Amino acid sequence: MFRRYQRPNDVPAPPSIDVTPKEAAFKARQRMDKAKTQATAEEMAELSRDAKRQEKLIDVRMDLHKRLLETLNLSVLDKAAEADLRREIGTISREGLREAGVVLNNKEIEQLNQDLFDEVKGLGPLEILLRDPTVNDILVNGPEQVFVERGGKLELTNVRFKDERHLLRVIDKIVSAVGRRVDESHPYVDARLADGSRFNAMVPPCAVDGSLVSIRKFSKEKLSIDELIDFGAFTEEMAAYLQAAVATRLNVIVSGGTGSGKTTTLNALSGFIDDKERIVTIEDTAELQLQQVHVGRMESRPPNVEGKGAVDQRDLLRNALRMRPDRIIVGETRGDEVIDMLQAMNTGHDGSMTTIHANSARDAVSRLENMVAMSGIEMPLKAVRSQIASAVNVIVQVSRLQDGSRRMVSITEVTGMEGEIISMQEIFKFRRDGVGEDNKIIGAFTPTGLRSNYAERFKLWGYDLPSSIYTALAG
Repeated sequence: MFRRYQRPNDVPAPPSIDVTPKEAAFKARQRMDKAKTQATAEEMAELSRDAKRQEKLIDVRMDLHKRLLETLNLSVLDKAAEADLRREIGTISREGLREAGVVLNNKEIEQLNQDLFDEVKGLGPLEILLRDPTVNDILVNGPEQVFVERGGKLELTNVRFKDERHLLRVIDKIVSAVGRRVDESHPYVDARLADGSRFNAMVPPCAVDGSLVSIRKFSKEKLSIDELIDFGAFTEEMAAYLQAAVATRLNVIVSGGTGSGKTTTLNALSGFIDDKERIVTIEDTAELQLQQVHVGRMESRPPNVEGKGAVDQRDLLRNALRMRPDRIIVGETRGDEVIDMLQAMNTGHDGSMTTIHANSARDAVSRLENMVAMSGIEMPLKAVRSQIASAVNVIVQVSRLQDGSRRMVSITEVTGMEGEIISMQEIFKFRRDGVGEDNKIIGAFTPTGLRSNYAERFKLWGYDLPSSIYTALAG
């Protein structure tokens, strides 16, 4: 029965009928098994040779790295000119290769010297991935497995660490640079790299098969609204609506799953904020790249070795209220800071923005309710919902689809309360029509036909959007 639903190119060609069908099938299986066995043996032999050579090169590199640490003056390493350091590394590596009796071609020697430079000045094997502009995420599952995300798709790389100690040394180099620690007593850490990339690590004993590392890279140049439109993330009509919403100081929540583009969207929306406004940003790990002139950035701090000195987002948010902000932007709301965020939105800090993990606009509201409940504050559900309905104006839902593309799948307005239920209306949505070649999602952005509840507010602020954007098909 399933054969009826196979794609045409998946259906095997019928066997030749020079002999009986049974004989043809048997001979075909024999030929396939023989060819497969031969190909597999050759491939395995080739892979084995490559693996042994790679292991040898890694051993040589680590031995040379140890020699470099013994030879170089580490106290002046940061002040040394790059050209001088590379020259010294080249000299030491040549001596080491000669003593080890290892012969490499010019390309391999050049790569070895670059790897040694990365070990001394950078993050070892990760540097080549950090330099690659096509890589969005780097995911390390122990010393033997390093995955990357390119274009929304995960793929295994040939990058590896010598062993767990090598990986732990790189992790320690990252976290010590930002004044944090990770060990058996505190086996996980959040940090950021020098270029602003987000870093997270989990080490044994909690990481069973070796340390786990995830790095979310951020582009040095943030994507503008026009670029996101060109990429197909949303349409010009949706951008015009969002510009009016942000400029007229509506409170906006960007909702979505992991890797869906929440921070990218928040960065892009911040471009609509006037340069004359004072913005205060609060994050666990500083990631936002606001381009305005008057921006105050704050970052939470974990506890020290003694378990003291922690400063969480709620502490920062309370302090931010005393800093005369026109807008408060919280990188991600995930805990009891939600209470202070909602109060800020309700008490004169209009135009504030944040992100939240949720699968839809309705789920985002439910998540806010749950976070209020988990904060330990005893409030009737109706009072909580009333607070949310008056604080939140627009919920922007972003999603990463199965083809790796990121789309703004919904823009929803919170219109108030109906009894004990928060009422909402969807203004724009992404309509999925099917799947095309290479599993690309086929669909279109379309308005729902409902006029914005804030249309009059937009008009009074000088953003008189044409009624056609709420009715005409977009995209």
